[in-house]
Amino acid sequence: MRAEFDEKEWDLVHQPCPLCDSSDAVGINKDRSAKCFSCDKFMPNYDDASKGKDMEVNKIKPLVQQQQQVNDIAGTYSALTDRKIKLETAKKYGVKAQHDLQGRVTKHFYPYYNGHELSATKCRNVNDKGFFLQGTYSDTGLFGQQLFKSGKYITITEGECDAMAAYELLGSKWAVVSIKRGAAGAVRDIKESLEFFDDFENIIIAFDNDKAGKEASTKVARLFKPSKARIMTLPTGCKDPNDMLRQNKHKQFTEAWWSAKTYTPSGVINVSEQREKFHNREKKESVPYPYEGLNKKLYGMRQGELVTLTGGTGLGKSSVTREIEHWLINQTKDNVGIIALEEDWRRTIDGILSIEANARLYIDQVRERYSKEELDKLFDILYDGQNKNRVWVHAHFGANELDEIFSKIRFMIIGCGCKWVVVDHLHMLVSASTEGDERRTIDSIMTKLRSIVEETGAGLILVSHLRRIDGNKGHENGIEVNLSHLRGSQSIAQLSDCVLALERNQQSDDHQESQTTKVRVLKSRYTGDVGMACHLLYDNETGRLKEISNEDLEVENNEGF
Repeated sequence: MRAEFDEKEWDLVHQPCPLCDSSDAVGINKDRSAKCFSCDKFMPNYDDASKGKDMEVNKIKPLVQQQQQVNDIAGTYSALTDRKIKLETAKKYGVKAQHDLQGRVTKHFYPYYNGHELSATKCRNVNDKGFFLQGTYSDTGLFGQQLFKSGKYITITEGECDAMAAYELLGSKWAVVSIKRGAAGAVRDIKESLEFFDDFENIIIAFDNDKAGKEASTKVARLFKPSKARIMTLPTGCKDPNDMLRQNKHKQFTEAWWSAKTYTPSGVINVSEQREKFHNREKKESVPYPYEGLNKKLYGMRQGELVTLTGGTGLGKSSVTREIEHWLINQTKDNVGIIALEEDWRRTIDGILSIEANARLYIDQVRERYSKEELDKLFDILYDGQNKNRVWVHAHFGANELDEIFSKIRFMIIGCGCKWVVVDHLHMLVSASTEGDERRTIDSIMTKLRSIVEETGAGLILVSHLRRIDGNKGHENGIEVNLSHLRGSQSIAQLSDCVLALERNQQSDDHQESQTTKVRVLKSRYTGDVGMACHLLYDNETGRLKEISNEDLEVENNEGF
């Protein structure tokens, strides 16, 4: 039966792993089952796994015998010369040593206490760096915990010698303790002693300068209250605090200790450290809309924003979209991507070139009036001065698989360099999904679109439909639109930077009114300015939308009256 390593103590700890070649990540149970906390592999029998490996493993002593020996360590207090740790420091931490006939240190004995009662001793062989435990870690504190009660600073290291080394490097002034089970067991060790840290103002985490140590540092820092834990970064070329002590790098260690950064979760920053970035931020360049009324409210459109354009059926969403597409092509040098799911790519190009020509080229009778040379000249707006492609269009009528469409959006932005992408429209994306719940599908689509905008920094313009309104007067009669009219999910409004709504009473007996589209800003995260923005009059001859002023509108209304 597999051993439960989260609950049992090991008879041997910090042993080499025969599977991943880690030098000290294995814990071994009494039954010789083992687990490596580096490669996360379980071994039913450590000896079988070790066959063929040239490794020396400490022999397990009977548990009863180990317990008897906890208070019978045949060592003496001395300087740990192999680690350059002073006698005073070893004595303070209660660390004894054994020596050979030449006086060289051969073993370290690190005491672990339950309160002030010695409960376990970790024994370390100097020659092979092997460890074994006499007694049990159960209810013991961290190494050195019994020495300190409170203070302004406490430092946590990954090993016992590192703790003693850091204590010396800091001038024997501040509290220093060590975890028991190495980086792999760091979280468990700290959780078992979490209350101990309550009476310390600042916690400095000084784990080893390797991948395991850095990962463990972050996990441990998360256990403490915000702003209490700091993660220390050791200088390049220094493995751990004891390594720095042996290199006499007292000054460098102290500087790194004072420079330890307060831990904040990924995506959360300490603004006091961001002054230069605050002043030297990348300026968001705005591209003006084709209509002055929108520019007054929105200050143009920007890359990295998601703009949703909505309106009832037949109220001019396609016409406004065409104007914006042409405007981006004509007024910027940016590449533009267009995914129009309800039309063939030729119709998309016809619409853009119609704006350029001021004529409805999508009507055969109108296009026939132009020679091939004239059409080619119009077509040239789709290139830049070096004859490079600037416009990329989805070339499949109807909805593809949803993942495929998102792949095309990403390809347009990353592969084709499009700074702007127009998606027409949201509910065709919904129809491409295999999910049955429209609201959940829209939530998922909007989240993906938002993520693409944040990830790539591209500007995205999304066309969306409105839901049907109960009552005698609907959107085709020109009723005022609000955010609650968006069809399917409130995530459309929540995840958009800007929402523009079109209103028009297409059933009006007044010709001018039936041809005039009102553009209302329902949301503007950038400016916060919402409300009526402008009026656009449709020209039947050219197919264009012309912005008319309030004065023009009043004149037209008076003449109509």
